[in-house]
Amino acid sequence: MNRTWIELDREALAHNIRQYRNHLPAGCELMGVVKANAYGHGAVPFARELAKLGVRRFAVAALEEAAELREGGIEGEILILGYTHPDGFPQLLEHDICQTATCPAHAAQLEAFAREQGRPVKVHIAVDSGMHRIGFLPEELDEIEHCCRSEWLDVTGIFSHLCVADVEAEDGFTRQQIAVFADIVDKLQARGVCPGEVHLLNSYGAVNYPQHAYSFARLGILMYGVRSDEAGWMKTDLDLRPVMTLKARITSLRRIGPGETVSYGRTYRAEEPVTIASVAIGYADGFPRALSGGKLRAIVRGQHVQGVGRVCMDQLMLDVTGIEGVQVGDEAILIGKQGACEINALELAENAGTITNDLLSTLSTRIEGRYFV
Repeated sequence: MNRTWIELDREALAHNIRQYRNHLPAGCELMGVVKANAYGHGAVPFARELAKLGVRRFAVAALEEAAELREGGIEGEILILGYTHPDGFPQLLEHDICQTATCPAHAAQLEAFAREQGRPVKVHIAVDSGMHRIGFLPEELDEIEHCCRSEWLDVTGIFSHLCVADVEAEDGFTRQQIAVFADIVDKLQARGVCPGEVHLLNSYGAVNYPQHAYSFARLGILMYGVRSDEAGWMKTDLDLRPVMTLKARITSLRRIGPGETVSYGRTYRAEEPVTIASVAIGYADGFPRALSGGKLRAIVRGQHVQGVGRVCMDQLMLDVTGIEGVQVGDEAILIGKQGACEINALELAENAGTITNDLLSTLSTRIEGRYFV
C-alpha cells in the first residue's frame, strides 16, 4: 500500500458472528448493517465476507449504497433503512432492492409508482415506537394494514428501532418501545394481516434484549468489534474483537532542537531534541482534526508514540524519539494492535469527543485497501 490503508481481520469478524449466533435464540437470523461504507470498513468487501459466513441479509441507509452492493455482486436481500426520493424508485426494481416505507405519504408514493410500472415494489414498514425519527405512528394502524393488503406493495417485513438499548438507566423506555412495537404486530395479526418478517433489535438490543429477537437482528457497530462509547451497556460480554487495522506510511523524519515548533499554529514546541515523523494521513482521510494537540497515539515498530501539533489535511506528526531503526516508509498503526501495544477506535473517539460510529464511518474513501487478511 502506498499511503494509508485499512486491513480487515477475517477471523475477528467470524468470531463476532459466532458470538452473536450463540447468544441469540435459535432461528433468529442476522442482518449485516453495512451502511456508511460498512462503518468505514468497505461495504462490498465486508458484505462479501459476511456472505461467506452465511449472512444473506444486508441493510444500508441510501439507494446509492444498495446499488453499490448489487453492482459489487452481493446477492440476498438488501434493505434501505432510510428514505428514497421517488426519482430513485426505478432503481429499486432494477436492482431488486427492498425499500423502507418511512411514513404513509412515502408508502403512497411507492404504491403509485408500482401501479404505473405494473410491478409491485418490495417494502418494509418502519414503525415509530418512540425514537421519533421515521416510521408509521402507532395510531396509523389502518394505514399499515392498507400497505400490507395492497397488491402494489410487496410488504415483506415490519420493523422499529431502539434508541437507548445501550443505556441501562433507560431500560424502562426501551421496554416501552418493545411493548409499543409488539402491540402493533399483535393487532395486525388479529386483523388477519401478515406484515412479513418482524425485526426490532440492533447491535446493543441483540445483546441486552435477545428474548425479543423476532425474525432477525440488525448488527451494526458491535459486529465490527467496537463499542460506540465507554458508557455503552452490555448485559452480556460477548468478547467481540475489532476487525479494522488502520495504517499509514511514515513519509519524513527530522530532528528538531529545543524551542522549535511543529505544524500549523506552532502549538507544539520541543523542550529537548526530538525526532519527528510525518505520517500520510489527515483530516481529509477522515482522521479527526480534533485529535490535534497530543490527543492521539500511534504504534511504530511495536512501540507507542505520541502525536504532536495539529493534524493537517493530509498528514499528521508523531514524536518517534528513541524508536530504534525507524525510517521513511515504515508503517504507523493508528487503530490496531502490534505485539503488546494496542490502540482501539474507542480511545481515539473519546479523545476526539465523539463516538466510534462517527469516527469510523467518516473514514474517507481516499484511504486505500480495505481488504481481509
